Amino acid sequence: MILKNFGCAVRKFRKERGFSQEELAFRAGLHRTYIGMIERGEKNITLANIEKVAKALNIKMKALFNEL
Repeated sequence: MILKNFGCAVRKFRKERGFSQEELAFRAGLHRTYIGMIERGEKNITLANIEKVAKALNIKMKALFNEL
């Protein structure tokens, strides 16, 4: 459940910024399919990649966890 909730938080912030999954992936230095798997709760994302996603979204990492 936590992976799915985390993925929903990523999707929420991504959409608020008007980014496609591809744009977020580019900004974070990750693969587009990886972003999709995170958003669907299919991937157990590492702390290093959480930091990349947060920076790409221009938010603090804790903002992603506050949504859980």
